[in-house]
Amino acid sequence: MSGWQLCAVGLVLLLGLFGVLVPGVPGTPIVWAGVLWWAMTEQTSLAWTVLIAATALLLIQQAVKFLLPTRNLRAVGTPYRVLFLSGAAGIVGFFVIPVIGAPLCALGAHYLLERVRLGSHGDAWAATRTAMRAIGLSVLVELFACLLVVGAWAGAVLAG
Repeated sequence: MSGWQLCAVGLVLLLGLFGVLVPGVPGTPIVWAGVLWWAMTEQTSLAWTVLIAATALLLIQQAVKFLLPTRNLRAVGTPYRVLFLSGAAGIVGFFVIPVIGAPLCALGAHYLLERVRLGSHGDAWAATRTAMRAIGLSVLVELFACLLVVGAWAGAVLAG
């Protein structure tokens, strides 16, 4: 696979990660399609193994997400801009501090954005807790599964 194609696959995977955070954008299928594109081009046993593992993980994630109750984010009152920026901070945090950086950076950014928006610690903390309950585990489960797939892809690219 050429360097340009590898960069394009990486951009597709990044688009999929951000798609998890944007309502209406199918982030998980985009991530899977990026890994499929890479595996179909590479055609190595490592690439096929990553594709099979990604498919299994993303199918399990979809089943778990289906079983979790969902709530309306608009009823919470947190602007989508705050939710998007905190999710983007979670993606960056995953790569800065592998695995545990995602929730730490996402929650920290959400709190800081709410602190700027609302002005006080108590209000910002209450808004952060309320938004996290409204989002529930569904977005976190989907984002974490996609981050694991992207991490496996990056590891395979670096290894192979």
